[in-house]
Amino acid sequence: MYKAFNYLSGCLFPFFIFAGALLYALFFLHDSGLLPQPPTITHQSPKDYIIDPRENIVIYCEAKGKPHPSFSWTRNGTHFDIDRDPKVIMKPSSGTLVIDISGEKAEAYEGIYQCMARNEHGTAVSNNIVIRQSRSPLWAKERNEPIIVQEGVSLVLPCRPPAGLPPPIIFWMDNNFQRLPQSSRVSQALNGDLYFSNVQMEDTRSDYICYARFPHTQTIQQKQPITVNVLNMDAINETMAAFLNDTDFFSGEYSPAGERPPKLMVPHGTTSTAMVLRGEVLELECIAEGLPTPEITWRKESGELPSDRVSFLSFQKTLRISDVTEADAGGYRCTAMNRLGSMHHIITVTVEAAPYWISAPTNLILAPKETGVLICRASGNPKPTITWSMNGIPIENSPTDHNRKVEDDSIIFTHVQAGSSAVYQCNASNEFGYLLGNAFVNVLAEPPRMLTPPNKIYQVITNSPALLDCANFGSPIPKVTWYIPTSVLDGDPYVQHKNGTLEIHVAQKANSGKYTCVAMNSLGKTENSVHLEVKEPTRILKQPEYKVAQRNQNVVFECKVKHDPTLIPTMIWQKDNQELPDDERFVVDADSLTINDVTEVDAGTYTCIMNTTLDQDSASAMLTVVATVPKKASFAEQPDPPTDLELTDPQQRSVQLTWVSGDDNNSPIQKFIIQYEDALHEQGVWHNLTEVPGTKSTAQLKLSPYVHYTFRVLALNEVGLSKPSSTSRQYKTDPAAPEENPSGVEAEGTERDNLVISWKPLTGLQSNGPGLQYKVMWRQKDVETDWNSVRVANVSKFVVSGTKTFVPYEVKVQAVNDYGSSPEPEAVLGYSGEDFPTAPPQGVKALVKNSSLAEVQWVPVPQPLVQGRLKGYTVRVYYWRERSLEAQDPHVEEQKNLTFSGNRTHGMLPGLQPYSLYSFNVRAVNGKGEGPPSSSQQFETPEGVPGNPEFVRVTNPTLDSLTVVWGPPKEPNGRLTGYTLRYQPISNTSELGPAVEKFFPANETTVTLLNLKNSTRYKFYINANTVMGSGATITEEGVTVIDEGKLQPCKLYVHPVGPAFGNVSSSVGEDGAVLSWEYWGADKNVYVEYTVENSKEDWKKESVNSSQTYHIKGLKPGTLYKVRVVAKDQSGKTVHSTEELLINVPAMASRQVDIATQGWFIGLMCAIALLILVLLIACFIKRNKGGKYPVKEKEDAHADPEIQPMKEDDGTFGEYRYRLDTEDHKPLKGSRTPSNGTVKKDDSDDSLVDYGEGGDGQFNEDGSFIGQYSGRKERDTAEGNESSEAPSPVNAMNSFV
Repeated sequence: MYKAFNYLSGCLFPFFIFAGALLYALFFLHDSGLLPQPPTITHQSPKDYIIDPRENIVIYCEAKGKPHPSFSWTRNGTHFDIDRDPKVIMKPSSGTLVIDISGEKAEAYEGIYQCMARNEHGTAVSNNIVIRQSRSPLWAKERNEPIIVQEGVSLVLPCRPPAGLPPPIIFWMDNNFQRLPQSSRVSQALNGDLYFSNVQMEDTRSDYICYARFPHTQTIQQKQPITVNVLNMDAINETMAAFLNDTDFFSGEYSPAGERPPKLMVPHGTTSTAMVLRGEVLELECIAEGLPTPEITWRKESGELPSDRVSFLSFQKTLRISDVTEADAGGYRCTAMNRLGSMHHIITVTVEAAPYWISAPTNLILAPKETGVLICRASGNPKPTITWSMNGIPIENSPTDHNRKVEDDSIIFTHVQAGSSAVYQCNASNEFGYLLGNAFVNVLAEPPRMLTPPNKIYQVITNSPALLDCANFGSPIPKVTWYIPTSVLDGDPYVQHKNGTLEIHVAQKANSGKYTCVAMNSLGKTENSVHLEVKEPTRILKQPEYKVAQRNQNVVFECKVKHDPTLIPTMIWQKDNQELPDDERFVVDADSLTINDVTEVDAGTYTCIMNTTLDQDSASAMLTVVATVPKKASFAEQPDPPTDLELTDPQQRSVQLTWVSGDDNNSPIQKFIIQYEDALHEQGVWHNLTEVPGTKSTAQLKLSPYVHYTFRVLALNEVGLSKPSSTSRQYKTDPAAPEENPSGVEAEGTERDNLVISWKPLTGLQSNGPGLQYKVMWRQKDVETDWNSVRVANVSKFVVSGTKTFVPYEVKVQAVNDYGSSPEPEAVLGYSGEDFPTAPPQGVKALVKNSSLAEVQWVPVPQPLVQGRLKGYTVRVYYWRERSLEAQDPHVEEQKNLTFSGNRTHGMLPGLQPYSLYSFNVRAVNGKGEGPPSSSQQFETPEGVPGNPEFVRVTNPTLDSLTVVWGPPKEPNGRLTGYTLRYQPISNTSELGPAVEKFFPANETTVTLLNLKNSTRYKFYINANTVMGSGATITEEGVTVIDEGKLQPCKLYVHPVGPAFGNVSSSVGEDGAVLSWEYWGADKNVYVEYTVENSKEDWKKESVNSSQTYHIKGLKPGTLYKVRVVAKDQSGKTVHSTEELLINVPAMASRQVDIATQGWFIGLMCAIALLILVLLIACFIKRNKGGKYPVKEKEDAHADPEIQPMKEDDGTFGEYRYRLDTEDHKPLKGSRTPSNGTVKKDDSDDSLVDYGEGGDGQFNEDGSFIGQYSGRKERDTAEGNESSEAPSPVNAMNSFV
């Protein structure tokens, strides 16, 4: 409330002054009699006027004008001579008619009346007023027969009231004038009928009465009561004959019915139509029968129902939409549903419209020779027809005026003449009604008149708007100019409105002083002076603070205020927004409030309010009264959440939040964390706003505009954070202009003729108000042109088209919303789009540095021809190797390129192949791409050292020789002069022996080395040579043939897969298998892999390093294995492999003895089985000695089996249960016992089930047991073991029989 008062007093107070001045001007002009004015109708009766025949008829017609107008009437289109009818009186100085109908019939005065008000300047006309008498006819006499229906069927009780004027209001009541209860099952339709979806027994009654109330005559008519008898099927069978003798029994519509799906009673079918006029109320209804009672739902076929104008009546059966618009047209689906099914109906609604104003004609004041336009624009459906009249006469029948031209809905006046004042009527009509508007054209010649009182003083508060009034009148309209003693006021910070008012948006002390306004037209001028006083605002310097006091303490709230010394302040204190209690304990001083001996009732919110004649300020604080309660000794815990959040002292950008601290739980609260949620922009997301020390319980929160704040508080102690408090009430800040501009503004072209301006959009919190837009501004740099600008919304970039190629632009992006603009942003430099360079570099040449490096040089492309820039000046060199200078190598490589950034004129080409011919060209590159290439140049690289030989293999091993084969290097890098081969033996300890080196000419690539040691591994090194030196070396190993005399040969014929493996052989012994092979591949990761034949096991892998023989150990005797040798690359992928070898490991001679075939073992097992059989027989005999029960004696003593019932829970007989502590009845070993080692008394294992057929024992008719105590002989062993229970001795014996 105080915030609103502040706003009104600080911001709108000058507006109130201006509005008062304007009202004074209107009053002065229209009612002083100084200016002539054509008539204007000010009050008239409604178009459709229904009268009460018991009262006099009053037809209103009031008008004003200078001179005051005279009045006349027409009735049914002809003059109504009032003087000739003594019953009709016209009020003095008025056109209102009073018709005395006492002793007369009101029907005599029914008709269409129209009032005309005229003076010497024109004639105004009222609407056509249709007078009709209200009517409340009696109900037609009728006899209502009793209605007999079966329970569950549907029923309609008709009302059918007599037609009245206006239509009556219908309701149903009983004999006691109590409204009949209605529900989703029983409801009244729009036509007044009473509908039952299904009747129930309680619907039987004899006083269903329909009433019609006629509002104008305040009379109520009653229909004859209707009797309804509801019968169920039993009652129908008993009373059918009696009712058929006296009344008709209803069948068909009222036939019996049980549960059934819904069926619509109103409306019928599946579709219907309805028409409603714009602005009226649309009512649609759907009533369904069915059992159970159907539920009705509504929806619009295309679109949503207007939530602010829609309502559901009569238990959802009636859809009501108020103030209908064209958007409400369409299909409306009602659905009736119960658990047995559903049914729907679609009502297609069309919206028509009686005429309504788009722009009603308004009065026009013109000076002679001036031009003006009367506009009369109306809409409707169908489109209304516009006709014009002048002084009540159709304009086509009025005198011709060449200065007046009628064009459809407008009349244009040019060079009007004095004395041509008139009242013009515009009539807009269609089939649903009409509109009649009067507007006068008053031709006046008046010098300016000042209407604002002279030397008026305006007072405003600093930083609020100031409006200085200059109300004037003149014809032609005067031009207003404002002055201060030193100059004319024009431009910032002054704004002059069209009505002459001078506005200062933000008034400052320096704006105080005298202001003079001058009004001037062609007939003269006048002036007036006013005074502006700008006052200091009222501010509370020291606000009252939150207090927690113990009972009977004194509390002091301070409230120190600063205000303008020329204004008289008034301090008011309130408690909970009410006056302070009338209690002497409350002491109010100049800047404080003291409360002595506080009690619990004093707790609340205290507000100090400082008022002046121009503004006010307020601040609040909360008082909490507590009793001293000793704390319980316990361990420290997280604090309890704060409570009782309250917002006080609301301001535009701040609010004060107070709360009550929760229990600190034996650890002092260190601080409070205040969080907020913005329901407008980020609902459900909480942000930290500020923190305050734990000793405080109030905080002044700085807020942002256009945010819907909700606050909560958390407490923190050494243990941790409390749970959040309950939330505060929502606090909405007013919108404002944005305070910051978008960040990340960039400008860069994507095409040669555009400029893409992009930025990071503001967040919802940064927008400060609705209607956020971005004002995008740009202009070419260093060109004297104005800024181009455009406003966009909901985007983060804008594309400027039609720019020059790669031209610098200055761009700015400013945030704008419905409340203003952000501060002027800084300009950002960007470039329009680039295009491809148009020229190649010149002066291209190459300087060879060595066999693998050359320097390329060029002259840069002139900057204008580059047509762009990405990062300085960029060129790109394309080069490729044409061929080696060796005649036999015509190889051409793919093109390579290098990019040199910056303003460069040379660059190095590394990694060249020696002894090669290269071609290259140079191109300029910008952000768009490459320009045309320069002419291609060539250079040659000198010889270099060769690459390594392509391969080396060791083949044809014998006892004392090996053959070494190698391939020439792929990159000879010059003319080869020969090869160097070096080899040395490898001992069993992997030590290298003495090396032997041999040289071979360039045309030799194989050699057989003789006189080698048998069974010896050798390592070979080979490299190629040119005049520049030796190239890289590659190695390989080979083994001379070993002595195989001690091995059992396994002849296998294996063809190597690929050229890498050869001469694969294997030998098998008792300790495993030995594999040998030849391998000359480049990959040195060689493995032996093996697995059992026809097994799904993974291959086992063992590394052999550089060896070409391997002994596989641990193979299972008598097993067939698959074996292969593979070579893998660095990634573990197999690149070479031998074919799979099958190796059969011979089985070992068996030394084991099968114990199951030994005679002594068989004899031992038979003896054990016989012993177990003897023990079981002995146990059974011992058990039978004490297990007999006197069953027959029990049966003779108790012939009635109900006296001694069998226990249902365990199948035993209560009286026949034996004692568990007897020695003979202890459970046998191996029988089931409870898991805790005890035997329950009720769980005896000596039940009758153990001695017979389980639960299949039978009883005689007298209840005696006739089951046998032994198992059935035909029971086989399998059946005896099916039970999960431990077998009894009897069953055990049966298994042996």
